[in-house]
Formats: sequence, C-alpha cells, structure tokens
Amino acid sequence: MVPWRADQEGFVTRDVLDWYCRFAEGKPGAIVVEATGIRDITSGPLLRIGHDRYLPGLSELVKRVRDSSEGQTRLFIQLIDFLSIRRRPEAGRFFQQFLTIAPHHRDSLGAHDWTEQQIRDHLLTLDEAQLKTVLSRREYEDLYMGRRERVTDTHLSHIAQLPQLLPGLFAQAALRAKHVGFDGVELHYAHAYTMASMLSRTNTRSDGYGGSVQCRLRLPIDVYQQVRKTVGDDFVVGCRLLSEECISGGNSVEDSTVIAEALAAQGMDFLSFSRGGKFDDAKRPKVGKAAYPYTGASGYECMPQYLSDKKGPFGRNVEPVTCIRQALRAKGISTPVIVAGGIHNFTQAETLLTQQKADVVGLARQALADPDWFEKVRTGCGAQVRLCEYSNYCEGLDQQHKQVTCQLWDRQDLDEPGVSKCNRGKRRLIAPAWKR
Repeated sequence: MVPWRADQEGFVTRDVLDWYCRFAEGKPGAIVVEATGIRDITSGPLLRIGHDRYLPGLSELVKRVRDSSEGQTRLFIQLIDFLSIRRRPEAGRFFQQFLTIAPHHRDSLGAHDWTEQQIRDHLLTLDEAQLKTVLSRREYEDLYMGRRERVTDTHLSHIAQLPQLLPGLFAQAALRAKHVGFDGVELHYAHAYTMASMLSRTNTRSDGYGGSVQCRLRLPIDVYQQVRKTVGDDFVVGCRLLSEECISGGNSVEDSTVIAEALAAQGMDFLSFSRGGKFDDAKRPKVGKAAYPYTGASGYECMPQYLSDKKGPFGRNVEPVTCIRQALRAKGISTPVIVAGGIHNFTQAETLLTQQKADVVGLARQALADPDWFEKVRTGCGAQVRLCEYSNYCEGLDQQHKQVTCQLWDRQDLDEPGVSKCNRGKRRLIAPAWKR
C-alpha cells in the first residue's frame, strides 16, 4: 500500500519509519514495502530506490522493522516502473498549446485553407460529440483523460528502448535492496504500470516484445534474469502480477496461467496475485486531475467496497488464483502462490490454506484497519480484531495523494502525547497502540 509518507524527493521520512514499525509491532510473517520507484526521477511523495543516496533511509527502515517485530517479520520491497501520465487539461490550453494540427483535422472540418489558429479557435467552439468526429482517438483521450504514455508508443525513443533499459534499472534497485538488508524484492508486474502493460494482451508492439504471449513475456523474463544474475541465488526475488486484467481484450485467467507458469519456470521465488486496477477503463478525471486506475470496473475488482454486487467485497480473487495454482501444481511446479483481496478474518484465511487454494495469504486493507491483526489472532485475541469495513476511505485518500489512514482509528486519541498527525492536524497517521 502506498501511504504517501515519503518526502517530495522520495526519501524515507520519520512518518515512513513510524508507518512500517506500526505494522511490524503486529509481527506479520512478512511486510512488503510499498511500490518504490527504480528510476532516478522526481515522482512526488513516493519512495525511491533509483540511486545510492536513498540507501541510508532504507537501511534505517530495515533496522527499525527488525527491532519492532523482534526479528519475526521478513521484509521485502516492491520495485516499480511507470510511464508518464499528465493531468486532464483545460480545453482551451489543450487546443492552443498541446494539439498538433494535422491533415485529418482539416479534412474533417473542410478547413484546407484555414490557418492553424483559425482551426484551434474553431475546435474550442465544438461540443464533445463533434470533437469526437474531428480528433483522433488518442487526441480525444488526451483531451478528456489527460495524456498518458503507453508501452506501445514505440515512436518515442524512450518507450522503444524499454527492453534495453529496464532490466538494468530493476537489477540495480534489487542490489541496493540487498545491500541495505531487505530479505527480498517483489517485482511489480501488476496493475496499470509498465511491466503489467508489457504482459497484457493489449500490448501490440511489433518489435518482438508484443503480440504473442511469448513475445510479451520477453521483457519480464529479461528483467527477472538480470535481477537474479545481479543479486545471486541467496536473495528472494518474486513478483506481483494479475490473475485477471478485468478489461475488454485484456488477460484472462488462462493467459495469466501461461504467464505464471513461464515466470515460475524461470525460478521466481513466489508469485503474488492481485487483479484489475487498469487505466483502460478508469473514469474520466476532473479538469486538473489525473486519471486513477482504480475508478473503473477493473479498479473495483482490485479494491471492491461493501457497496458491492452479489459477490460482495470478500475473496473475489480467490477462485482465479486457485485455478492458476492448481495448473502450476499439475505441472509439478511448487512455487509458492500468494492470494490477496478482501481477506479479513482468521477462518477465511486459514480455510484458504487448509483447502490448498493458496500457500500464503496477504492482507492490505485489513492490516491497515488493524496492524495488530496477526498478533491478536496468534495469541487468541481474535475477538478484539478491528475489522475492515471496506468503505474504501483509505483508497479515497490515496486517489488524492493524501497521507493514507483508516477511518476506524484516525480520529482516536488525537491528544495522545507524541502522536503524529497529517498535514492539517485532523487525523492521526498511525493506529493507536493495542492495549491488551
């Protein structure tokens, strides 16, 4: 979970340390530190690991988690790459500054003898239905969704060079993680980001890295192989990927099974499954806001709410993950499979393990609701667990890039000595200590 607690340069802050130490106090089997950028580029309050200058803070994070969990919690860090996405522009600015006037605009408008400025001014007078007939599909999306780079934009040199660039970036980031004491890394091959987009059926690159599933697997495998070569065999390397993309024309369970088998055969130490969370069906953002990949139907599948369909918000990812795990086991592949998504109580989690539907259970929103879940369950205090209500209050904060908290505890004991509060001082940043 990205809690937006790093500083604007991506450095570990006191709030980052407090956040992970609070989870560590519950002594979970493992913590996966949030998606952490592998490039040395500005990306706001998102953790980064793209340069050695980030290592002192990350080293302190490892030490603090070890101490807070009394050595019982393994610590992994999730490594992510993402492409550029811009906020939805105001229409006037788009037509005057961003749009390149092309022959198809003149043809559609019958404006062959118009100046570019006349065309720009005229476009501003058209309604959306009219604009849809004049603009290309990509221009229309840039206007109403904000400009977003895609892995298929191979006319852009930095996109065309992703296969040459990313293996080294991921490998060096993993080596930094190893140097500071993490137990392993989780390669982010899921949701709306670069590696998931390379794996997707929607990847139509024609340079040998798109099209067939074998071609779409080339870069993810190259990344893993370079990471493994760099960190050695004594360091855990797994990945986060999707059981289903949940978008039109996207990967199905069958596609994901082929992908999982290929990655496991390469030697991945674990496969952790999520689902959905794509830009492809995201809702239209307001002017001045960026598209958010958890607002459409695929986003709902990733983080369903209690305001749900007949299935409800619980365990929507279990069935597809079970199918994938069974396919792996049928081929003699024993790679541990992690399932997550709407899992919140002991009986539910334990049943998944005893019925061999997964090898490891992951909790995100439930862990946020009660960082002591693991210790309460372990010590027979399960009745005291603070259960997630799946209101997605936390997701709403994330969407606005605000410091993420849980409504079940963020207004409690605000006057407690030493309590850290959000920027406006109205919410506490970590859950109150469990008083047994």
